[in-house]
Amino acid sequence: MQRRSFIQAAGAAAATLGVPGVFAQDWPSGPVRIVVGFPPGGGTDALARVVAQKLTVMWNQPVVVENKGGVAGVLAAEYVATQPSDGSTLLMAHINSHALAPSLQPKLRYNVERDFVPIVLVGVTPNLLIASPAQKAVTVKGITALCTAEPGQVTFGSAGAGSAQHLALEMYKLQAKVDALHVPYKGSGPLLTDLMGGQIQYSFETMTAATPHVKSGKVVGVAQTRLKRAKGHPNIPTMQEQGFEGFEATTWYGLAGPGKLPASVADKINRDVNTVLAMPDVQEKLDNYGAEDGGGSREKFAKFISSEIDKWGRVVRDGKVKVDV
Repeated sequence: MQRRSFIQAAGAAAATLGVPGVFAQDWPSGPVRIVVGFPPGGGTDALARVVAQKLTVMWNQPVVVENKGGVAGVLAAEYVATQPSDGSTLLMAHINSHALAPSLQPKLRYNVERDFVPIVLVGVTPNLLIASPAQKAVTVKGITALCTAEPGQVTFGSAGAGSAQHLALEMYKLQAKVDALHVPYKGSGPLLTDLMGGQIQYSFETMTAATPHVKSGKVVGVAQTRLKRAKGHPNIPTMQEQGFEGFEATTWYGLAGPGKLPASVADKINRDVNTVLAMPDVQEKLDNYGAEDGGGSREKFAKFISSEIDKWGRVVRDGKVKVDV
């Protein structure tokens, strides 16, 4: 509660200052874009729109979400890295672009530390292992048995080669000692459409994107991939509870700007997004999506990104994971 009160007080102070005045020299005069590396309908897009709507009101200027899907979020990151560092273009940074791609793509056209300024962590979510409604195997034990009986035939969709869903599958295959068929898509939206239609069988989908379809019964929630159950899904057991000790594969989201973004602009966005994340109606949405542990300082987000790069680099090496880009 103390942290939340501090966030709200700091945000209120920033809002009182307003965009003009102190920040007039650096602050963009036109619309602010939040670029999302996936099509509409996915978790990254959903959270970006929650934040953009609140900032539009707070800043009294348009904050719009722009979707630039491709290469599991990397194309959007490449684009933002080349944009003016004036606050007019921000990236909804994602585990794919900022933690997985550095290990998976040796010819990556950007350097995470050099070409981006971390602004604020928006949320960390479990993935949900979900099944199409036609599947009979709807426990981790049952799915593992199916993969063992039909090696390389059981289909798991992801938002793209090298995505968080793909790496969660690779972690599962390593720990379960099974083979399965990875089916990459250009985002969670088309993946979920095919899963609901029975074209693919399973996915380690982001909780943010999967939640509405689990709640409506259009897909089956099998397991979640943090060590503790998320508030929004108290009845879905974790992978660890179903025999996979230490299994933790999250998806996370946060705002970042181009590498020369002025500290004054980054600090203001950090304060205001912390205020947004503390709003009760936003908290309710984040809990429903399973997005937890967001907010905090710019330094906290930078350290978190660094630790994630190290963690997933080990998974890529141990699993000998390769992607074609």
